[in-house]
Amino acid sequence: MSTTETRTTTAKVTTIDMKLEVLVLPVSDVARATEFYTKLGWRQDATPPDSGVVQFTPPRSATSIHFGTDLTTAAPGSATAFLIVSDISAAHRQLAAAGIDVSDIVHYTANGPVPGADPDHSSYNSFATFHDPDGNTWTLQEVTTRIAARIDSGATSFGTTAELATALRRAEATYGGHEQRAGRPDPNWPDWYAHYIAAEQRGAEPPTVISF
Repeated sequence: MSTTETRTTTAKVTTIDMKLEVLVLPVSDVARATEFYTKLGWRQDATPPDSGVVQFTPPRSATSIHFGTDLTTAAPGSATAFLIVSDISAAHRQLAAAGIDVSDIVHYTANGPVPGADPDHSSYNSFATFHDPDGNTWTLQEVTTRIAARIDSGATSFGTTAELATALRRAEATYGGHEQRAGRPDPNWPDWYAHYIAAEQRGAEPPTVISF
């Protein structure tokens, strides 16, 4: 194999954005599925007339779902997907209040799953599930801090104001006695918060003290 051929087969597409747009959901009754996802509170998006496609988008999600007639050969109810939430207890309460049959929350320990959310809110460790009328499975998973290898190290973003507020509270709790130890107000406290939040989101070690 020539050098040119080797380079071609091992090249990676890293300079083009490839964002997951749509998950096709297998359903047996379009009207019933539409009623369910409306009840769930997801946004129904406009689709081309006579396309046979129904599209819904979860709150502040970048990815939508499609269902309709003859969109997929998969068996109705065979889909499984995850919904990431910053507060699984709040999400669970909202689903239950909307009349959605959602499982109890569980989190994992060294001895296996136990009831309730992780008291430390460790990312990727608390779950609950619900199903649409066909049995397609949706799993709620609480994520407060992303694993560094799973995010763009140069990007810091939040999907909701609630997520940002939660991050600010965590920064405040860690900030603690910073100014007390220094003996005077820190005029650069926004910089400290920004460093903390950005480091936490990319999975790096957050700052403890920034000199001023």
